[in-house]
Amino acid sequence: MSLIDPGKKAPPFSLKDQDDKTHKLSDYEGRPVVLYFYPKDDTPGCTAEACAFRDNLPKFKPGKAAILGVSILDEASKAKFATKYDLNFPLLADPDHVVAEKYGAWQERSMYGRKFMGVARVTYLIGPDGKVVQRWDKVKVEGHADEVLAAVNNI
Repeated sequence: MSLIDPGKKAPPFSLKDQDDKTHKLSDYEGRPVVLYFYPKDDTPGCTAEACAFRDNLPKFKPGKAAILGVSILDEASKAKFATKYDLNFPLLADPDHVVAEKYGAWQERSMYGRKFMGVARVTYLIGPDGKVVQRWDKVKVEGHADEVLAAVNNI
């Protein structure tokens, strides 16, 4: 599927986190959700991105937005990653990349001249009404959490 444009309804999902707890988009109705897709647990870019969200969490209006990270590795990998870096928000396991596909984050990528399918770094800000407010494509990790924070606090 393709990326979802702002103004469109965000597709529903149900995924387990690092603590084996199920999260559904509908659980967060009435508050903004930052849904960010990242390629892999415990790699340099993904770690920097997750730690930036962790460090910025207190700056989000108290109790206002939920931060949810999504990648294709399983719950055990997420638990290890969360524990290692003291990540204090849900990391959702999408091993069959069903949710990544719904959100257009499952894309052809290339590394060292080799093409493969994988999770692209894409972030969605979903409004309290369940519609996409903003989307960031081809995310550059540096400064990204600050940009997202500013957008959330403007809702």
